[in-house]
Amino acid sequence: MGKRMPSSNDVEKGPEKGNHKSRPPPPHICPPPQKPWFSWLVPAIFLVNLIMFIYTMYVNDCPSGENPRCVLPFLKRFSFQSFKENPLLGPAAITLRKLGALERDLVVENGEGWRLLSCIWLHAGVVHLLANMISLLFIGIRLEQEFGFIRIGLLYVLSGLAGSLSSTIHLRQSTKPIISVGASGALFGLLGAMLSELLTNWTIYTNKCTALLILVVIIALNLAVGFIPNVDNSAHIGGFLAGFFLGFVLLVRPQFGYVSRKYIPTSYNGQLKSRHKWYQYVLGITAAIILVLGYTYAFGKLYGVPVMKNLP
Repeated sequence: MGKRMPSSNDVEKGPEKGNHKSRPPPPHICPPPQKPWFSWLVPAIFLVNLIMFIYTMYVNDCPSGENPRCVLPFLKRFSFQSFKENPLLGPAAITLRKLGALERDLVVENGEGWRLLSCIWLHAGVVHLLANMISLLFIGIRLEQEFGFIRIGLLYVLSGLAGSLSSTIHLRQSTKPIISVGASGALFGLLGAMLSELLTNWTIYTNKCTALLILVVIIALNLAVGFIPNVDNSAHIGGFLAGFFLGFVLLVRPQFGYVSRKYIPTSYNGQLKSRHKWYQYVLGITAAIILVLGYTYAFGKLYGVPVMKNLP
């Protein structure tokens, strides 16, 4: 017969004295898994860009122009300008200018500030459109699923605006009129936000260093493309910087282990974690201040506010 260990309720032995059990640790509470947002804004942006390009080619009407030597003439009015005029398979510069391309003199001298936003919905050609839209779908859908359409919409538009401001300030150094179009500034803003989101939400990621290295390499390669002739790298840099700082403000997530009080039973007496780490607040406030100063400087520099007129 095996020996049975006595229990604390053994009648013959009686209760043990001085044997007080310690209180068990509180149960670990896990928050419910976050449901991904339904991504509709990024596909909508994709469709708007596609429709705008088709409309641009309709307005361009290459066969009726001064130089009817068009590429793919069977497309008729949707055919492209010659490779000599536009190697990206797209419209003439005059058409882009007519529909809202960014040009410094028109923005500053003619008061057409709306071009700072309209230009991000235009593209110079099929090659330009494809490159940007593939990047948009690859980056934007994931971000919208994680953070929702409001934050990603703000991020996209404000980064695009920053890219346009940076581009216009850079264009003032040119001796001849130059136009700029494309969603590259907004897309670089999404890349910059991905980097700051990784940094500020560091505690919730696994394989942090690997993810950071991959992201930095992707950003570096995209920035390197900006040094190709006729590519507006100033818009890329402006959009990236805006997106980087906007990410600290818009894409902050609760720290690892945080559970909302609505999921915690009233009987729970364990230690609760705060929603955010202290450094997330510091980064968010600092980034917000930098953004306000940056946009103020850019608009002041562009429109010749006396205080900023002589600043570099």
